[in-house]
Amino acid sequence: FPSQTVTGNFARVIHGLNAKQLTDQVIQRSKRMILDTLGVGLLGTSTEVCHKVAQYSKIYSSDLSSTIWGHLDFQLPPLYAAFVNGVAVHSMDFDDTWHPATHPSGAVLPAVIALSEAFPQKKKISGLDLLLAFNVGIEVQGRLLHFSREARNIPKRY
Repeated sequence: FPSQTVTGNFARVIHGLNAKQLTDQVIQRSKRMILDTLGVGLLGTSTEVCHKVAQYSKIYSSDLSSTIWGHLDFQLPPLYAAFVNGVAVHSMDFDDTWHPATHPSGAVLPAVIALSEAFPQKKKISGLDLLLAFNVGIEVQGRLLHFSREARNIPKRY
């Protein structure tokens, strides 16, 4: 038996990532991905599907809250804010993509922002922390996609 499992190795790599590993190129590309995702998400808040999930999510409450993009007066528990904002991004289908087909930022950024808003004021995270969390999320998604049999040969199947 190998001394380490795929899951254990995956967890060690992800846990070991830190802000010092973010090169200038990665930071610049991440900022562009984030800006693109926020723009598409803000536009997506006007879609019918976004309105429906926002109305549905209003039934949930918690002591912690995060903002629905484009609606500073509309806050939900972080899980549901991430859900609504993620739907807003995906509802436009203009968010970034990579091969094999997936939309990395639309799944990661809403969760990262919702969680960052939920931190107590005295423990707010820095912009660099947010960039690291975003990139860790993108890395996790990319590695899971790489391991997925479903992702293989997507262009040939569609």
